[in-house]
Amino acid sequence: MKYPIASVVLLAVEICIAVFIHDQFIRPFFGDFLAVIFVYCGLRIFNQNILKTALLSLLIAYFIEILQYFKFIEITGLIKYKVLAILIGNSFSWLDILAYTLGFVFILLIENFEILRILCKLQFETTKKR
Repeated sequence: MKYPIASVVLLAVEICIAVFIHDQFIRPFFGDFLAVIFVYCGLRIFNQNILKTALLSLLIAYFIEILQYFKFIEITGLIKYKVLAILIGNSFSWLDILAYTLGFVFILLIENFEILRILCKLQFETTKKR
């Protein structure tokens, strides 16, 4: 149940960032960092494999950034749709690639910490029963 809730919370945060924040760090960098985590949480609802889901989330982010590099939204005329223009974006940045990659690393750290916590708890319970 944690991934659907996390998805909704992250979507709300991303919308607030897109609508209300126009700075030089939160919107362009932290928003991209959170975007990978948002996609991961959404996909994780349907797929239990941590690494595959995290990689797919990262590849989706990279793909969108590649679309920005090739000016996809301008070429296709989709730029006139404000929601799509915000969602897809229109300018390529290596800092976005870095933010996506850091989001991916964060996912792996958090998920593996959770796995280690569960394993330690199981080990403690097993040792305690002896």
